Amino acid sequence: MVEAEKRLLANALLDISNQRFVLLSEACIPLFNFSTIYTHLMNSTKNFVETYDQPGPVGRGRYHPQMSPTIKLPQWRKGSQWFEMDRDLALEVVSDQTYFSVFKKHCKGSCYADEHFLPTFVSMKFEKRNTGRTLTWVDWSKGGPHPTRYYRSDISVEFLKKLRSESSCEYNGEKTSVCHLFARKFTPHALSRLLIFAPKVMQFNH
Repeated sequence: MVEAEKRLLANALLDISNQRFVLLSEACIPLFNFSTIYTHLMNSTKNFVETYDQPGPVGRGRYHPQMSPTIKLPQWRKGSQWFEMDRDLALEVVSDQTYFSVFKKHCKGSCYADEHFLPTFVSMKFEKRNTGRTLTWVDWSKGGPHPTRYYRSDISVEFLKKLRSESSCEYNGEKTSVCHLFARKFTPHALSRLLIFAPKVMQFNH
């Protein structure tokens, strides 16, 4: 998975006009219109790669001791695979071989590289340029290996408004309620209701 992400970034970097890079899935939706998202990303002074230290079997428990000394246990991080980064960081990710080779050799089995490589790499090398959070909203409150899936019946004006503003975070040193630009995990069946509400709630451009 990480190799695929690196290839996607490498291909996108070939176009010099590309300055910001966002990884989304087919189950993601935008929460704001294009101009709002574009402005938010282009004006940001930092990257959005989620990183956190999680004790237990699905966090530090996935670390392999043979990753040391390149990566030590206190440096091990976990985070969402859905990232947003600027061109400088994308170049660093694509060109790195030192840390990626350690992951290829030792992150196997129950160790999922797409949940650990970028969070660990960015935390170790570029922490000051990173917010430590993702721009993609997801609900893990029900537990289990997968986040909550949303169907047509789940979509309402109130729900979409909640996703857009029921948070608090920092953006360029200022407090803001716009913490997520995207959300997941939405099924194809939700599309019809999303198309009904999107122009009004999300203020999509016509």
